[in-house]
Amino acid sequence: MTRLGDSVQRASDLLAQDLSSDKTVELLLAETGSRRYLDLSDLPAKEQAALIAARAVDVLPSEEKLAEEIDARRAEGKGLHVKLGIDPTGAEVHLGHAVPVIILSRFQRMGHDVTLIIGDITAKIGDPSGRTAERPPLTDEDIAANLAGYRDQVKPFFDFEKVRFRHNSEWLAGLTFPRLIGILAQVPASQLLQRDDFRNRLADGSGLTMSELIYPVAMAVDSAEIEAGLELGGVDQLLNMQMGRRVMEIYGQKPQLIATNPLIEGTDGSGAKMSKSKGNYVALNATPEDVFGKIMSIPDRLMAPYLRAWTEWTDPEIDAALARVEAKTLHPMDLKRILAGDVVTALHGLEAAMAARAGFAAQFSRKSFGDVGTLPSVDLAEHGAEGIAALLSKVLEFAPSASAARRVAKQNGLRLVVETDSGQQALILAEADALRPLGEVVPEKLAEAGVSGTVYLKAGRKVAEIRGL
Repeated sequence: MTRLGDSVQRASDLLAQDLSSDKTVELLLAETGSRRYLDLSDLPAKEQAALIAARAVDVLPSEEKLAEEIDARRAEGKGLHVKLGIDPTGAEVHLGHAVPVIILSRFQRMGHDVTLIIGDITAKIGDPSGRTAERPPLTDEDIAANLAGYRDQVKPFFDFEKVRFRHNSEWLAGLTFPRLIGILAQVPASQLLQRDDFRNRLADGSGLTMSELIYPVAMAVDSAEIEAGLELGGVDQLLNMQMGRRVMEIYGQKPQLIATNPLIEGTDGSGAKMSKSKGNYVALNATPEDVFGKIMSIPDRLMAPYLRAWTEWTDPEIDAALARVEAKTLHPMDLKRILAGDVVTALHGLEAAMAARAGFAAQFSRKSFGDVGTLPSVDLAEHGAEGIAALLSKVLEFAPSASAARRVAKQNGLRLVVETDSGQQALILAEADALRPLGEVVPEKLAEAGVSGTVYLKAGRKVAEIRGL
């Protein structure tokens, strides 16, 4: 049996047990989390291709062709040359960006050769895929800063020590005008204009620049220059990657295979893809508590695509868990807690995942905050004279700034929670209260409510105990 097969057997045994049990879940997360580093090189070519296809929208020309190429490269003592292009257009990376990197990691662990193409030239054009207007170009400084942030944020999913980095300025900066014309002369304009987003923009009378038209060609030249065996990318990049096959033929090369990954729906359940502009994303640099809480907020229907996108579970394992939900032998909330724990395990480790699980249970299952042994605290004797907003940003680091803390209060997310033997009582703090000293607000609010007990300061999903009352 393969190493993955052994792991699946152990996990399947756990998936049949009580998944509301912290101990069982901890064992399961340890098993599935360890797969992110599992050597998959012992998988036969057909199983490798099937594992990739199970997480892809398209494998072109076919899954069978992918298996054949893997076998052919093995016969030569080599791996398949896999390419992923990155245009570093933003500083903050979210889970949607992690999807192709996770698939790329599987290729890497199967023994294939991975090249990351840093689009320092194409980023200055801006990928027009899905755009309703031209994207503003980036400077060299923007690109360098965004690339540094990208690498740091996705490293929990990918081994950057076993990858080649290439910047497409290595060849595109020196591409002569005659050579470019020679390539473009063999690319039908109709092929460039068949994109829905281009046709829609032209129909609406919106602008469409020549630089956007040649973006797919520039991206395709990348594949030809490194002689890619397979290109990986989002399903919205399919036409760009097919252009790669065409340009490789122009170069006299064997066309690359293509594997497209799905675009993941955002956490709000609106149907829109995960996006920073829509605020329906999970940042890779978020705290364990925030990651866990945001995953727990998703509608139940998103559990299956999220399990497929971000975990190392196999389809039979996912199907078995969902079958238990359907049969009502597994509560959907318990499965969602496992999903949230798996993502936190990837980003922050198993211990942080279990702590976030306990914290969520304490906050939302009507248990005591005292059940969570890792809560921060603030002492009134030391910090009572400081404003609450300043405490949240500078001392507790619950908010990036005092103004952000005030916005939490404005949205009714700032409160005192008083725990007694009979349960919890929440006292909402107004935006004006956020500007006042903690030592004044706490006794005043407790007196108004006529309650006493252990007091906690809660900002959004973050909680700290107030001591020294």
